[in-house]
Amino acid sequence: DVQLQASGGGSVQAGGSLRLSCAASGFDFDDYVIGWFRQAPGKGREGVACISGVERATYYPDSVKGRFTVYSDNSKNVVTLQMNGLRPEDTAVYYCAADLRDMFGVGHKCKNVGMDHWGKGTQVTVSS
Repeated sequence: DVQLQASGGGSVQAGGSLRLSCAASGFDFDDYVIGWFRQAPGKGREGVACISGVERATYYPDSVKGRFTVYSDNSKNVVTLQMNGLRPEDTAVYYCAADLRDMFGVGHKCKNVGMDHWGKGTQVTVSS
């Protein structure tokens, strides 16, 4: 049974940093893409950082590129999202999600929010 547990949300001022962690269990990390998605009030869910299990390929949309970094510890089944230079527009509920890898690559799943398994969200609030 796939389980994803996100932690590390909170409130920071603009320019600050937060680190989110996703503890995963119930599946082989190497066979999956794990990602971080967010949903702000009144907006759709968007992928902000995804990583493939075995080759560690990553994807970031332009809105977070250079500020967010995703990395995985496959020995512990933990995926971490380091968020620097936070902006008020980063305020959202952040979710950890996972899905089996496929031929279309990590970016395809991230951009299309094509993930089968979701954890509960954690709130990130950035004040100006």
